[in-house]
Amino acid sequence: MKMKPITLEKIAEVTGGKYYGDDASRNTLITSVVRDNRDAEEGSLFVCLPGANFHGHDFVELAYGSGAVCCLAEKVLDTDKPFVCVENTRKALADLATYYRSLFDVPFVGITGSVGKTTSKEMTAAVLSKKFNVLKTTGNLNNEIGVPLTLLSLREEHTAAVIEMGISDFGEMCRLSAMVKPDICLMSNIGYCHLENLGDLDGVLKAKAEVYEYMSENGVAVVNGDDEKLGAFDPGLKKITYGLSDKNDLWADNIKSNGLKGVTCDVHSKDSSFSLNVPAFGSHIVLAALAAGAIAKELGVSDEDIAAGVMDYAPVKGRANAIDTGYITIIDDCYNANPNSVSASLLSLSTLEGRKVAILGDMFELGKDSKNLHREIGLYAGSLGIDSIIALGNHAEFIYKGMIASGSERESWFFPMKDSFYSVLPSLIKKGDTVLVKASHGMHFEEIVEELKKLQ
Repeated sequence: MKMKPITLEKIAEVTGGKYYGDDASRNTLITSVVRDNRDAEEGSLFVCLPGANFHGHDFVELAYGSGAVCCLAEKVLDTDKPFVCVENTRKALADLATYYRSLFDVPFVGITGSVGKTTSKEMTAAVLSKKFNVLKTTGNLNNEIGVPLTLLSLREEHTAAVIEMGISDFGEMCRLSAMVKPDICLMSNIGYCHLENLGDLDGVLKAKAEVYEYMSENGVAVVNGDDEKLGAFDPGLKKITYGLSDKNDLWADNIKSNGLKGVTCDVHSKDSSFSLNVPAFGSHIVLAALAAGAIAKELGVSDEDIAAGVMDYAPVKGRANAIDTGYITIIDDCYNANPNSVSASLLSLSTLEGRKVAILGDMFELGKDSKNLHREIGLYAGSLGIDSIIALGNHAEFIYKGMIASGSERESWFFPMKDSFYSVLPSLIKKGDTVLVKASHGMHFEEIVEELKKLQ
């Protein structure tokens, strides 16, 4: 299906741009918005965005050749085809998305937090899909490019939207919230991430809380009530809490891990109780299910449909995805990492049967606290009795040092680079091992997952 059509004249109006082209084309309709010329088709608007090594201006003719009817550019183009010229295409994309979002009167759910945004987004979308036709963020397109493109993919048939919103600096969430204007916003936690820009946990909270600035007075803030910062925070809106404490509006108890098969628990609110079977690894996944449940209840989804929706959840690649190779079991959690998420993954790993190995890499953007936070991960791993810790990367050396300092007699290894690790990998992993792989995205630990798959 195509997007709600917008004329080229309206695009120029809402972006503050200047239209170039014949007058007859002013009423030409666009039915999709793309940033990659390879995605252009008949009726597309191609947005010329700057990149690290290129600019969208370089691909204008290819976009027109694929069917694009207009380009959004930062300079006057040498073409006889229609285009709109603006000062900044990133801002223009945001302005266009803001206008387009205003055309839809459906529930918009924003998803943010330091850990588990994508998991919470997928869980929430799975649950809401029992009642609504849901648009959800694809992958983790949660920044100032991904969010507007997601909004511009809304279609007439959508009856709800679940939008992931990620930031790394002050001001970014304010701009995202201005586009999304969420009716309900989930904040999953406040943890150690992006400290180079945000300073400390109070800074993280301040930056994340910008999301509330563009919510209506009838908006709802759904927060993890067990989180020290969020539990005490007043968003100035209706606040719904979830967690493991019975002080929350929605809470869980009787949590039982079934290893890699998932987790079961009982869920309670002031009105009802029901059971959940969460088909994903790690007890911390219960919090994502509770968050989805809290949002769903606010939108009128029944307890039965919440339970059924949670059962429909499927782990995303790189996010605690269990892979049985026939030789070992890999827990592919390599998409990203910070101290909170690594600690949660290690704790879940420690509950499994058999020999347990954790391959851990650098956690980025931790600022002046980086060495200590990496060392604390090593100390924690040692206290859990993980059978083998393999640390890779410059900062990960302090994970190794923390493991040694813990006094653990279990195996610990350090490799500054992956190449030196690959040569000895077969000797470090044994048949039947369960191997957790986790690091910040920039470490490209998906390569390690592929190497592990080759072992036999």
